[in-house]
Amino acid sequence: MVTRGIRGRSGGRPTLEEVAARAGVGRGTVSRVVNGSPSVSEETRAVVEAAVAELGYVPNRAARALAANRTDAIALVVPEVEARFFAEPYFSDIVRGVGAALDDTEMQLLLTIVGNDRERSRLARYLAGHRVDGVLLVSVHADDPLPELLVQLGIPAVLSGRRSKEEPLAWVDADNVAGARSAVDHLISRGRRTIATITGRLDVYGAQCRLDGYRLALAEAGLGGDEGLIAPADFTEEGGRRAMADLLERRPRLDAVFAASDVMAAGARQVLRERGRSVPGDVALVGFDDSSIAHHMDPPLTSVQWSIEEMGREMARVLLKEIAEERPAGPRGARNRQIMLPTRLIARASS
Repeated sequence: MVTRGIRGRSGGRPTLEEVAARAGVGRGTVSRVVNGSPSVSEETRAVVEAAVAELGYVPNRAARALAANRTDAIALVVPEVEARFFAEPYFSDIVRGVGAALDDTEMQLLLTIVGNDRERSRLARYLAGHRVDGVLLVSVHADDPLPELLVQLGIPAVLSGRRSKEEPLAWVDADNVAGARSAVDHLISRGRRTIATITGRLDVYGAQCRLDGYRLALAEAGLGGDEGLIAPADFTEEGGRRAMADLLERRPRLDAVFAASDVMAAGARQVLRERGRSVPGDVALVGFDDSSIAHHMDPPLTSVQWSIEEMGREMARVLLKEIAEERPAGPRGARNRQIMLPTRLIARASS
């Protein structure tokens, strides 16, 4: 039987009532079948689904969302300036992972870049209108007010990374301490003894953890204690350049650098080349993230690998579960919604 193009008695798109009449059941029964309710017998479900197919009935998503107090939309919020969002592969990998997780759903993804106080205030007003079902927060700084706003509004939320060790909200993070330790252990195994690090912004907990891993590895090898080998930066290439220049001024005899991101490692590599330092001959170099940058550097960069795209997928998966269970942002049951992704070192020619 060819059903394409069949119209209801009204002459327009078939209605729920017309499906009910065709199936010989009540409107409520059709609604339960369409919405996947388990409280319908298999025999009744089969009859209703046959009527749906025969009439070509398509549920009205907007009406369903309104009835369920849903918007069928989630927001991916990045509290960074636009230039950094488009310059760093980290963010595109997150978006790719989130998009992959939403492919088989009806959820719309709203990307919001919040680079200043005015944009943050505008986002706060938008969220207060409950125009999304949940929020994914990327690259959250310790003093960012957005997570607490989501708690106050009762909007489900998942963070990429944590603000502290005791983060109460749902999160997905890399094992930053273990990853940094493996990077420094690798440099020590190569005979390096004056090992510097270029950190990310230390108001980001992940950057603090990578610094902790660096310090732990050196302490275990009896090489720690020289704070002059630590140069703070900001996860940008220019930040890596500045930090590397500062390190060479302070500790010109350094023989290795662990950069807390591949992007900063790329900036450090430029300065080393300008100063006539060979990599890895004079200075061994290791990054973090194993992004596309690591593969394209000269020489290819040793880096700590973890799946940023997997982080995006896991964040979306957890958030969809939060929304389905109508669980607001907050500490209740958070331990079941906190996921640590493993890391591993990929050794290449830079070390």
